Amino acid sequence: MMKQQINRRRFIHKGSGVVLSSLIPIYLSSKRTHIPPSDQVNVGLIGCNSRGFSVLQNHLRVPGVNCVAMCDIDQGVLQKRAGELKEKFNQSPSLYEDFRDLLEQKDVDAVIVGTPDHWHCLPMIYACEAGKDVYVEKPLANSIGECDLMVKATRKYNRIVQVGQQQRSSEVWNQVMDFLHSGKLGDVQKVDIWGNFNYGLGPMKVPDAAVPAGVNYDLFLGPAPSRPFNEARYLRSWRFFWDYGGGLMTDWGVHLLDMPLWAKDIRTAPDQVVAQGNQYDLPDRSRETYDVMTALFSYGDYVVQWENNAGKQVGPFGRNYGVAFIGTNGTLVADRSKWEVFPEWDDAKKENKMDPVEPQKGQNGHALHAENFINCVRSRKEPACPIEAGRAVAMAAHMANIALRSGSYHLKWDHAKNHFSNSKEANKYIVPEYRKPWSLPKL
Repeated sequence: MMKQQINRRRFIHKGSGVVLSSLIPIYLSSKRTHIPPSDQVNVGLIGCNSRGFSVLQNHLRVPGVNCVAMCDIDQGVLQKRAGELKEKFNQSPSLYEDFRDLLEQKDVDAVIVGTPDHWHCLPMIYACEAGKDVYVEKPLANSIGECDLMVKATRKYNRIVQVGQQQRSSEVWNQVMDFLHSGKLGDVQKVDIWGNFNYGLGPMKVPDAAVPAGVNYDLFLGPAPSRPFNEARYLRSWRFFWDYGGGLMTDWGVHLLDMPLWAKDIRTAPDQVVAQGNQYDLPDRSRETYDVMTALFSYGDYVVQWENNAGKQVGPFGRNYGVAFIGTNGTLVADRSKWEVFPEWDDAKKENKMDPVEPQKGQNGHALHAENFINCVRSRKEPACPIEAGRAVAMAAHMANIALRSGSYHLKWDHAKNHFSNSKEANKYIVPEYRKPWSLPKL
């Protein structure tokens, strides 16, 4: 595994009761099933706060999965999660501050990367290099260039990589895909997507402060620029600052944009992106990303439109977020909880072009996505969201943000040269500049 020249504390705590592969794990079914040692999967978690720990728990409910290592730059978070893991699952993993030390643990078969977006790339690539499979949260990375490297690493080291686009494992969205592929909706050339969320306004402004006890703030920043500690840029609200995330577009946007791409198995960047947006002057809020944004993505004769309105909770069809597939025979509207179809009217025949479909419901994809990953680790088959699919939707989201950040507004993508053909300014955002001593791997 590639090492960076940086001083760091290494091994923090070795759990006194590391779970052995022969122990019976906790899993989705209440019925106990013996899992042979050869099918046990030992996982390590990188990034233990909130989302990362939630994903870990979904994995531990799959038969034969054990957590043998956890890593976080915040000792308070790390110790808290270790206690919860012991209480809920009776497992005592080794604990680390630095993810590179976790990757040196020989019995780790797969890692979960649940960090902020700017820390997705390096742990994922180093894990592949170390011979471990990876479940990496969405968006795949915080830049287009990082996404490309992650795809190369996956294929170079022949690893199973699941991107955390868990809607691909949802019963609701699989029902949607089955209906679209049935042809009943007719030809779909346009998809409308919206996401209106109060939290999109970002965190309240607070002054810079001392780094909290137990937090390795330099390691939190990692390849991002150095700056004073500020609570508004930490924990849940980091995503509203370009150094670490991309706002609503790369949070909810990549989930919802992924659905029209999945419907037509699109694994490439859009040909063109047009975007407009604003960041309103709110004196009590701290954020860099866009409160209001509209973007059009063109994939040949297939057009996808996204819009978000931060601070709002009302949207089309009575839903604050959703996806509308507009077909020649009707419009299919879906969110995570349900989907339904509104038929088009045939003026000539004086009747609906198709039968309406009343709201249909199903299980969400969180637990099923983890189970799919573990099954693929065992079978070596392609997971529900392979790395190329994760790159495609992350690229679209980043391209929309870049269109606004660069002041270009209308960008054209050169697929052969892997850059924008009409904006030198936009091309500056493709590959991030890492803070020393961190650097992008050479693959």
